[in-house]
Amino acid sequence: MAVFYNTDELKDFDNAVITIGTFDGVHLGHLTILQQVVAQAKASAGESIVLTFEPHPRKLLFPQQPIHIITPLQEKIKLLTDAGIDHVFVVPFTKEFAALSAEAYIKDFLVKHLHPKGIVIGYDHQFGHDRAGNIALLQSFEQEAGYTVFEIPAKQIEDAAISSTKIRHALAAGQVTDAAQMLGRHYCLKGRVIEGAKLGRQLGYPTANIQPTDAEQIIPNNGVYVIKVVVEGKICDGMMNIGIRPTVSNELSLHIEAHLFGFNSDIYKQEVEIQFVQRLRDEQRFPSLDALKEQLNKDAENAKRVLAVL
Repeated sequence: MAVFYNTDELKDFDNAVITIGTFDGVHLGHLTILQQVVAQAKASAGESIVLTFEPHPRKLLFPQQPIHIITPLQEKIKLLTDAGIDHVFVVPFTKEFAALSAEAYIKDFLVKHLHPKGIVIGYDHQFGHDRAGNIALLQSFEQEAGYTVFEIPAKQIEDAAISSTKIRHALAAGQVTDAAQMLGRHYCLKGRVIEGAKLGRQLGYPTANIQPTDAEQIIPNNGVYVIKVVVEGKICDGMMNIGIRPTVSNELSLHIEAHLFGFNSDIYKQEVEIQFVQRLRDEQRFPSLDALKEQLNKDAENAKRVLAVL
């Protein structure tokens, strides 16, 4: 398996079968598409390739609209390869690339650099400047370019698109279990442990303060969550608060704080992976620190009860 970041790095592929898309989330809808690519590649004794884009095309085309992604690039690459894809080509999405005409996109980009044997693509796929290219144009070059277009049915494409949108909405609402059902896995957020105020320690619940690795990744809605944390090569159980800590602070800045059950190591400055298992409750303001500690005791009991049946 190889990852390519520009055309100069590409090699000569054997009977390349490609598909193209952002694949944000690499969710269950995407996996059915990827399975088709892998199957077509095997049928032609070829190599399966996913073309994806960095940055997200919307960031360049619609700069006034904020981007909230489900999977940062490196996680997306891992998930694509886990799905059986042989190679990933991360296409730099630049103004020059976006300005390619539809025909130039086919002849001077896809055919010239990848020499595809097969292209697995959705019925509604559009490409090239002003999105002027479509599947019919791709099909019109089949004989000349020596590839075959395999059309992904409308319902399959719609299911994939709806899932990405629904996942974003679910996470924004804190519905991490709904998101997990569509992803086929727990939603993950990677980050680095940074210095905190150490208030949790005074309450008997020391926390690791997390700074997300990718500022554009979706952070679930404010609240308390049951989590699993990958740290130092181990998976630990815990709970997390996302919010403004209204009981102990009047600041409005967002804090992401994880308490790991039975964990005492110093992990300051280390990178951790947070896996969101279930939402427990909304963030609340309590009348006193004693009341907050009492609720934290209940949260810990509830979190351990959830984790015990996984």
